[in-house]
Amino acid sequence: MSTFSIKRMAAAAALAFTAAASVATPAQASDRAICYNCGIEWADWGSQLKAIKEQLNIQMPPDNKNSGQAIAALLAEQKKPVADVVYLGGIASGAAKEAGVLQPYQPEGWDNIPESLKDPEGHWFSIHSGTLGFFVNTAALGDAPVPKSWADLLKPEYKGMVGYLDPTSAAVGQLGVMAVNLALGGSYDNLDPAIQYLNELQENQPIVPKQTSYARVLSGEIPILLDYDFNAYRAQHTDKAPVAFVIPEEGTVNMPYVIGLVKNAPNEANGKRILDFVLSPDSQRMWGNAFLRPVFAEHMSEDAKAKFLPDSEYERVTPIDLQKLASAQDDIINRYRKEVN
Repeated sequence: MSTFSIKRMAAAAALAFTAAASVATPAQASDRAICYNCGIEWADWGSQLKAIKEQLNIQMPPDNKNSGQAIAALLAEQKKPVADVVYLGGIASGAAKEAGVLQPYQPEGWDNIPESLKDPEGHWFSIHSGTLGFFVNTAALGDAPVPKSWADLLKPEYKGMVGYLDPTSAAVGQLGVMAVNLALGGSYDNLDPAIQYLNELQENQPIVPKQTSYARVLSGEIPILLDYDFNAYRAQHTDKAPVAFVIPEEGTVNMPYVIGLVKNAPNEANGKRILDFVLSPDSQRMWGNAFLRPVFAEHMSEDAKAKFLPDSEYERVTPIDLQKLASAQDDIINRYRKEVN
């Protein structure tokens, strides 16, 4: 991530310090640890927190920051860290390392993680991933068919139905820009196809929230949202909503989620035990049951696999290049802000 992005996070750090202090206090007891951005509902961290308590005897309270807020809080707290581990969208991995808020640790199973999904020195590593596509409330479409392609979303029949997270504030929104850009022939250095597409999409009056909008899709307020497969599968199989997930015909991308040990963590030993745990067969199986792709795919249960779209659909999915996406982040934000209207 660029220096500009790091400075932007640092500027927010003072505000984040106050907010962070209200969520968590320094973990000093031997049976406690703090993880930033480990909210109960997101990626079913609730089940993971429960398992960590039962299997490791470590109390780890939930925390609802997003990746940017988590890094800003870590920057604000550098002289007296509060958190022990931090969970981040892959786009934030380089920024966290560059900001100096992580320390290296190579957990059990390290050697089996693909090289592209871990920092060579151990500052971060992936535990699971999600694929970006169309999270569709089929009941809210009316007479319109389920869209199958990026091109479909431009059709007049979807006017007022399409949503995507604001690329100026949400990592998922930035990933969405790059997903459509690569699918339509762009590159990490050339965003022209995405900018042109998003301007055409303006004719359909898209809904552009700044935060995760799972409940708004379930209610039908946003019939089509650019979002991850795990949210759509959760809505379909857990909340029993009339939902479908679509991998667009032109293609899309997959984003890893990462975790790392906080520099000068107050409960470093517990933090390391947690990082070992999230790669364990039990934890990896739970990620799969929450509809994420565990980094060790062999631990996904057959029942979980059966709830995903067929592998043939996922052949249109390309792993995102984290370093190139991070380098393009400022360009995505600036061009969207200036050129999409």
